[in-house]
Amino acid sequence: QGQLVESGGGLVQVGGSLRLSCAASGSIFCINAMGWYRQAPGKQRVLVALITNGDGTYYERSVKGRFTISRDNAKNMVYLQMNSLKPEDTAVYYCNSNPPGVHGLTWGQGTQVTVSS
Repeated sequence: QGQLVESGGGLVQVGGSLRLSCAASGSIFCINAMGWYRQAPGKQRVLVALITNGDGTYYERSVKGRFTISRDNAKNMVYLQMNSLKPEDTAVYYCNSNPPGVHGLTWGQGTQVTVSS
């Protein structure tokens, strides 16, 4: 099974930026779509961005224009650049394939993002 380790979260003020990183223990080259998900307290985990091997992207409406997803297959890494952060972006952020669990990828512990007003 492939493991995922997210990092880069933290406490930031409204309007600030963070760059999240996701390291996969195995190759992600064979996984077409990789995504970032988030789970706010008391809410379900939702997809916020994904990227395909052809560099196609999708963004959830609330983050479009503020977040940018990228991937580096050579390094088995996925990134999420988050700009103009809002309090409603506060959540634990996870990466995984889309759909989750392709080639045995398991959920990591996530990285906490807290945006203070």
